[in-house]
Amino acid sequence: MAHSHDHSHHGHAHTNNQKILWYSFLIISGYMVIEAVGGVLTNSLALLSDAGHMLSDAIALGIALLAFKFGSKQANANKTFGYQRFEILAAALNGLTLILVAVWVIYEAIGRFVNPLPIQSTGMLIIATIGLIVNIVVAWMMFKGGDTEENLNMRGAFLHVLGDLLGSVAAIIAALAVKFYGWAWADPLISVLVSILILKSGYGILKEALHVLMEGTPKNLDMDVIRQNLLSQAEIANIHDLHLWSITSGQHVLTCHLVMREDVRISQVQEVLHRLEKLLQAQGVQHVTLQAESLHHGHDEAALCSHTASQNPSHSHDETTHEHSHTH
Repeated sequence: MAHSHDHSHHGHAHTNNQKILWYSFLIISGYMVIEAVGGVLTNSLALLSDAGHMLSDAIALGIALLAFKFGSKQANANKTFGYQRFEILAAALNGLTLILVAVWVIYEAIGRFVNPLPIQSTGMLIIATIGLIVNIVVAWMMFKGGDTEENLNMRGAFLHVLGDLLGSVAAIIAALAVKFYGWAWADPLISVLVSILILKSGYGILKEALHVLMEGTPKNLDMDVIRQNLLSQAEIANIHDLHLWSITSGQHVLTCHLVMREDVRISQVQEVLHRLEKLLQAQGVQHVTLQAESLHHGHDEAALCSHTASQNPSHSHDETTHEHSHTH
């Protein structure tokens, strides 16, 4: 059975992602210190919240870098899929930190509504504007050079930076409102609005990461379509134990037992498995494990299959063939 491998593209994407994350980490960490000091000096919650978000960005980017480092480690006898799942754990942690930062800012904003502090709007405006430029540069680097579409870990880090960018825009608006209209309440109000956006982003990335950790069906694959494609093969009477999940971003796994019709010869089984392997890989499943069984293997999986076949309750293994396919 042929095995197809595509290491070069995957490796190149990972190298690009790591490089972009490293530069982003240095830029964000450096400006985070400046913004935190500026927030204290100007009494601006919008700046402090943005600095807090930048701190979570720096942590998120650091975790993402570690995730890529661990994720690229080779598989071994103890971890047969390697450390690729670490990437999803990092994404989940990123989502959680976004939620915690947003909750903290909302809590602080409530206090500012009750007891507003005098804000130095000019200093706040200058720092927020520089912060916006920094975030635009980092976001552009990530969008152009990193895999923010498919890689959940990279997307989590990118969402952190986008949230930061919005925070900088909000801080500028708040600074202008305070400077020209004396609206001190604009600072905590805008902080709350940005926090709601951060909460939404954090919830989305955490939910998606947990879906992967719970071995849910990949979003871009339709289980019903895959089941029907398998059952539409002339040689297959039924299927059972069909499972589809993700190891990490873009690395999907499928396992299934195929119940062959009585008139299928053993010599035909390999051809059927090879055909189905190619079909599943074309649909985006990288790791395929198929097991062929005789009609009398003895499973009744009506709940799993829309197609039902009469089966013998005995568990004798008359014909069993295993086929494995791995595409990285």
